[in-house]
Amino acid sequence: MDQLWFTRCPVPTATGIAADRGWLAEEFAPDGITVRSLQDVPAAVAADHHYTHALDGLFREGGNVPALWARSRGERTRLVGLTWIEERQSILVRADSPVREPAQLRGLRLAVPVHAIGIDFWRAMALHGFAGALSQAGLTLADAELTEVAGSPHGQWQGELAALRDGRVDAVYVKGALAVEAAARYGAVVAVDLDALADRRARVNNGTPRPITVHQRLLDRRPDLVARFLAVLIEAADWARDQPAELARILSAETGAGVHGVAGAYRPDTGHSLQLDLSDERLDLLARQERFLHAQGFLPDPVEVRAWADPAPLEQARALLASRHRTGV
Repeated sequence: MDQLWFTRCPVPTATGIAADRGWLAEEFAPDGITVRSLQDVPAAVAADHHYTHALDGLFREGGNVPALWARSRGERTRLVGLTWIEERQSILVRADSPVREPAQLRGLRLAVPVHAIGIDFWRAMALHGFAGALSQAGLTLADAELTEVAGSPHGQWQGELAALRDGRVDAVYVKGALAVEAAARYGAVVAVDLDALADRRARVNNGTPRPITVHQRLLDRRPDLVARFLAVLIEAADWARDQPAELARILSAETGAGVHGVAGAYRPDTGHSLQLDLSDERLDLLARQERFLHAQGFLPDPVEVRAWADPAPLEQARALLASRHRTGV
């Protein structure tokens, strides 16, 4: 094997940090292995592997909707890590709206975007975001009016926010740094701050928890490479804890947002939450997401999350790092 691939979403990821620092290339260069990003090659080369994961040598750190979808469709991927990062999930309304709590969403027109893509994760995010907010008042999606809105070509909620501005819908779900900036442009305000809710289950969505997946064929052929890749991600997450200024710079580059968007979306302690694990809590939260997606028709077949997870590569990565620290290598 002379080439590995990685892909990540435009959000905080250990993969993005490791790539920015040049550590992935540095790790594998002595083996004559090139490490390439799908985000840095022409679309014809990248194809739709970010969503389908139909590429043996690919490491993916991104939203769980496409990851679960790929597994549900029969792609032999394995879940090797999970992160949980708060990303400013909120329900927005117009500035003149009286809505400021979940119970007031009852009967409102909630924007549900529609995108012509293989797996419409934007739609899935909106539905689960609204479901999480409504659940805090003992309500469900059936208690509101789900209103389809044509999503903008590149997502980022412009279609939904324009519908909100024009009075075609009453509320929009958003998340992340670009959403902070978009909300300001459209004059939208926060009605429900999902990040402020005590119950983590209300914030389960595409990025919470966020999976790291690899293909079973790569694990079968070169488990050592998988462990080494994960070891680099662990070190990148460790490094981020004590580098808030550098992390902010990387997040700006990864998300495409400015200082205001990054500061508004990510907590000061974001650098402490990039670590990978496969804890029972995170697996249970991902299983909650899987059940929601299957019930809403996003997954053709159920995914047994615990059977999908393989803890061995992460355990091997930690053992590798411990050995390197002992020997000073």
